[in-house]
Amino acid sequence: MRTNKTFTTTNRLLIALLLTMIGLTTEASGARIKDLASIKGVRSNQIIGYGLVVGLDGTGDGNKAGFTTQTLANLMEHMGVQVNSKNIAVKNVASVMITAQLPPFAKTGQTIDITLSSMGDSTSLKGGTLVATPLKGLDGKIYAMAQGQISIGTDTTQHLTVARIPNGATVEQEVPVDLTSKESLAVSLNKPDFTTVTRMATAINTFFGDNFAAAQDGATLNVAVPEKYRANTISFIASLENLEIAPDTRAKVILNERNGTVVMGENITINRLAISHGGLSLQITPESMASTDGVQGDRVVTLKQGATLGDVVRALNAIGATPKDLSAIFQSMKASGALQAELEII
Repeated sequence: MRTNKTFTTTNRLLIALLLTMIGLTTEASGARIKDLASIKGVRSNQIIGYGLVVGLDGTGDGNKAGFTTQTLANLMEHMGVQVNSKNIAVKNVASVMITAQLPPFAKTGQTIDITLSSMGDSTSLKGGTLVATPLKGLDGKIYAMAQGQISIGTDTTQHLTVARIPNGATVEQEVPVDLTSKESLAVSLNKPDFTTVTRMATAINTFFGDNFAAAQDGATLNVAVPEKYRANTISFIASLENLEIAPDTRAKVILNERNGTVVMGENITINRLAISHGGLSLQITPESMASTDGVQGDRVVTLKQGATLGDVVRALNAIGATPKDLSAIFQSMKASGALQAELEII
């Protein structure tokens, strides 16, 4: 379970400390396998199309977007109307690129959301209607048909050349995913980690009572489907993905240098050190050498050995340390070896 705590400075800067459990211990409650990994082959697919939006209020593509007038002429010709593209000068039509995610197990007749992005010099897609457009996969096959009225809203600060149509495309062809009669499955971790994949294999083997799972590498787990589940693989996957384990990750500290937000592991401790940064001084000393623990003076902080990084940030916040101060101090800690964690500054 992740624990969050927020600390703010007394000065004008908001310095938030969010304590999260990055290194999970065995006492920590677990996460489900379905939240940490996915079954190989069960994934969404990107589909794309090129179409026209009509009915715009003078905010469509201008004459410089020749592909729009050519596409409009081709559409009219397909409908039995002969038109010369050179004679077309309309401002209520815009060319758009349509993108969508085709989810796994999507069935024919179901609808999916689509995103439209202007390709020409249109200034707004507001109020337009997308003409029926096929959406294709990377294999060139048509998987959905898109059409519908665009609704952007009344907020003028929105990005008006990108829009969405909820349920704007209908699935025409399914992506086959056959999980029946499977003898084995490949489980892929979202974030590769040797400890996590080993714990996952142990949990599966313990639950099903035999060595069905084995780690292939830090990101992949090969799981043999037990004989009694061969005719019902879906039930096996459901049981597998609801098993809980305690995932393990590297100790990491993330500092946002602009606003001072710090995200870190709760139990990251600091070795003995002494840092002087400008008029600010930080010391972490053995307990026998430290008469007091905490803030001393206006810009002096003294902490006992074994203090966590959270203690350091709390004390620095109390004396009004700025985000730049935190950044410089953390980098010095990392360079000196006193901070045993990965440091990322954003």
